[in-house]
Formats: sequence, C-alpha cells, structure tokens
Amino acid sequence: MQIEIYSLTANENNISVVLEAVCDSFSSLLWDIEYYSCGTFEVYIAASPQNIEIFQTGRIVGRDDDKEHFGIIETVKIETDAENGDYLTVSGRFLTSLLSRRIIYPAFSAGNSSCEGIVRSIIALNAISSGVRNIPGLSMGTVTGDCWQKTMSLMVSYENLMDWIYLFCETIGGSLNIRLDGDSMKCDLFQGTDRSIKQSENPHIVFSDSYNNLLSFSYAADSSVQKNFAYVFGSGEGTARKRTTCFYNKEPTHLDRYEVYADKRDLSQDEGVSNGEYLTLLKRAGTEELVSPQILSEFTIAAFSTQYKYNVDYFVGDYVTVEHKRFGLIQPKIQLIGMIESFDSNGRNLTPTFREV
Repeated sequence: MQIEIYSLTANENNISVVLEAVCDSFSSLLWDIEYYSCGTFEVYIAASPQNIEIFQTGRIVGRDDDKEHFGIIETVKIETDAENGDYLTVSGRFLTSLLSRRIIYPAFSAGNSSCEGIVRSIIALNAISSGVRNIPGLSMGTVTGDCWQKTMSLMVSYENLMDWIYLFCETIGGSLNIRLDGDSMKCDLFQGTDRSIKQSENPHIVFSDSYNNLLSFSYAADSSVQKNFAYVFGSGEGTARKRTTCFYNKEPTHLDRYEVYADKRDLSQDEGVSNGEYLTLLKRAGTEELVSPQILSEFTIAAFSTQYKYNVDYFVGDYVTVEHKRFGLIQPKIQLIGMIESFDSNGRNLTPTFREV
C-alpha cells in the first residue's frame, strides 16, 4: 500500500489536481473512516527537506488501494530529536470536511420532501450554486440506499453545514462522502448494507470467538440513563404554547416509561407553516432528547481474517453480527460506524467501532 500526495489548485468554479509524489516509506499511518462523522488520517514519517516540501497544508493525501477516501492536510508538525531522529506528523480530515467551512445561510425549510432532495438542496444553496460561497469543483455524485427516499418536513438555519448534515444522516441512517473524480469532487450519498443474521438477502458477517476473528471482547449495559418519552413544547406562552409528544416506535407504559421535558421554544413557526407541519417539526426536534439504554461494546477483530475481508466483504456503515459464545452473548444486528486502519512496523491492525441498532 502506498500513499499518494496531490496538489490542488482552485479557481472560481474548477479545480486542478496533480499527483506530486508517491510514498511507501512512512513509519505509521492511521486511516479512520467514520459513518456519522468526518473521517481523519495521520501520517508519521521521517522529516527531510523532500518530505517537508511534499507534505504541505492544503494538499490531498490518498491511498493507491482506496479510491473513495481522500484526506486534506490540515496540520504539519516537525519534531527533532538527536537520538531518535527527526519526524513529521501530518494530519487532517477527509474531503467532506470542506463542508465544515460553510454554514446554512439563509434559513432553509422543506415540506414533505425526500431526504435526498433536502440534502441536495442544502448543499447546492451553500456550497455549489452560491456564488462566492461555492466550493470549486464540487458536485453531487451517486445516491444509493432506501433511506434517502424517505420524506420529511424541516426548518434549519445557521448551523455548520457539515455537522448538520451528519446529524441528519444519523437520523435517517445514511451517510455521505466526498471523493476525488479527476479534476472534480463528487459528493456521494449512501446507506450501509444489512449483513447481519437477521436478514437473508446478503451473506452473513459474524464476528465470533468460535470463528477466531474476534480477538478481544468487552460489554457493558446501563439502563439508568434512558429517556424514551418526551413532552415537547414549542413557541407560544401559557396554555397557548404549542406542544406534542414523541417516542421511538411504540409508546412506553408503566415501568417501561422514562419521561423527559423538551423545551423547543427556539423553534419558531414561520409564516406559511401550518399547525400540523409545525407539530411535525416539534416532534422531530423532540427526538433529540430521547436517550436509549447505553450498551457499550468494544472488540478487536482480526485484520487478516480468512472469513471476511474489510472493504471487500463488509464496509463501514454495514450491519453485522457479533457474538461471544463462551459467555452466551450475542448482538444479532449491530452497525459498524467506524474503522481505524493502522499501519506500522508491526503490520496492519483494524480497530472497529460498533453501535447498537
């Protein structure tokens, strides 16, 4: 595996991308792909005049075996040591971080629109078709996954563009990624694939101690923090204040009910928004206050598993199954929301992050 370093030159509407160097002599590389947040990378390499010239802030870092993820160098540190040598630490975030340079301005509202249409419109209005606010070379790419065809109503203003989109993605179960495509950047919308034992359409991906692909395992459950029913209050005063309730799928009752108050008075009812639409917006805002029981699981999985290969048989965002047969514990459907690939003198390691569904 080699690191590729590109220079990026931008004008008003376009970019020019040029391969400047290829490097395979780094000391270590961390490549952190995340599903509900922007991924990061870090390269640790010997400091030399040549490397200092190559690794400059604003340049693009890629891998010859990954054409989906590209990082933009944001930080370069030089450390000198008479005994251990001089080293560069080069780090940054993936190209999706370009969206963090914009806020959602002016206010945006949508009524009963598809999730794909909402994200397309918000990105276009703030980063593609917005004059001096354009991100040169950026355009929308492919869209895959049923979650993007869901419909909803919403209002949003002045939020950081990237942060808000990832929160939106977390709500619907999708994600986005910006990749290089020649002298352009494409923003793809996608959804993870269910590969757990709870479905029959795709081959099952099971990490288990009995398969020797689960190297370590920890599990903790805490139900004390949960809130599963919210009373949501919006604009207005006293008895005239708009209000609704929200919960997950089925209204909890008796000892299974954990209530919380959600003050959403800052969500104003704009002109032209009906009471029904406003209550729908209130209900959606109230879901932010719901808290599921905390289940913390940490695993180390085999990087060179004979059963499954990362980025071949399964990907970040997919749903898989994790079990520890010796303790009789099984999580039949759990989402892989992050994967750190690390390369150093000891070889390649995978550190996954899972989330309960």
